[in-house]
Amino acid sequence: MMPHILPAVKELVCDTNQHVKAALASVIMGLSPIMEKDHTIQHLLPLFLILLKDEHSDVRLNIISNLDSVNKVIGIHQLSQSLLPAIVELAEDPKWRVRLAIIEHMPLLAEQLGVEFFDEKLNSLCMSWLVDGVFAIRSAATSNLKKLVTIFGIEWAQNTIITKVLSMARDPNYLHRMTTLFAINVLADVCSAEVITKFMVPVISNLAHDSVPNVRFNVAKTMAKVAPVLDSNTIETCVKPCLTRLHEEDDDNDVKYFASEAL
Repeated sequence: MMPHILPAVKELVCDTNQHVKAALASVIMGLSPIMEKDHTIQHLLPLFLILLKDEHSDVRLNIISNLDSVNKVIGIHQLSQSLLPAIVELAEDPKWRVRLAIIEHMPLLAEQLGVEFFDEKLNSLCMSWLVDGVFAIRSAATSNLKKLVTIFGIEWAQNTIITKVLSMARDPNYLHRMTTLFAINVLADVCSAEVITKFMVPVISNLAHDSVPNVRFNVAKTMAKVAPVLDSNTIETCVKPCLTRLHEEDDDNDVKYFASEAL
């Protein structure tokens, strides 16, 4: 097979048409299981590296989107040093759909590259997506955090991301303050009751005094989300007083409604 396919693949890698290279990049990784480890490293790896450095984002993205195939054969550590610049460039691509696609592949990259590599090279990138100008990116970034906690554990989350996420509650941009609440909603599924009570509930309570109604009614939604895992004392001393005040004293009808629903 190799004498027939490899020459054609090598020729296509150097094709001048970006659509041809993008199409090749979407399928070339699938050759790895067929060619097995030694031939993949010797013959295909150099071609992967060329495509990862291609000037067109769709070519690079198609390689990263299909990493799972090559990972099962040789592991992506072989590609790690070339992956990093490609990931960074795609993460900052002007097209938001390209940025979204790379976020969706971050959990696989994190799992295979390991926590040390991730913290050193990719952590700040994941945090930057939380303040992206496009809502779909910010939303995907919060979901990404949950997947990363599942991979690396709650202790890692406490040491690396939770403090950073919660600090956004003081951001001048109300959209970023809302992102803090969205992130808490997602992280509550994978964090312990102790972490939620100690770190998250005080931040939620403080945001109940926010000047923006959209933030305040998301406070009500978030309190409703975390309440089932809280102890009765926290419910009585923090959650209920917060929601009652929003329901009875807030001047925004939406805030009143969501607070009433949460009570």
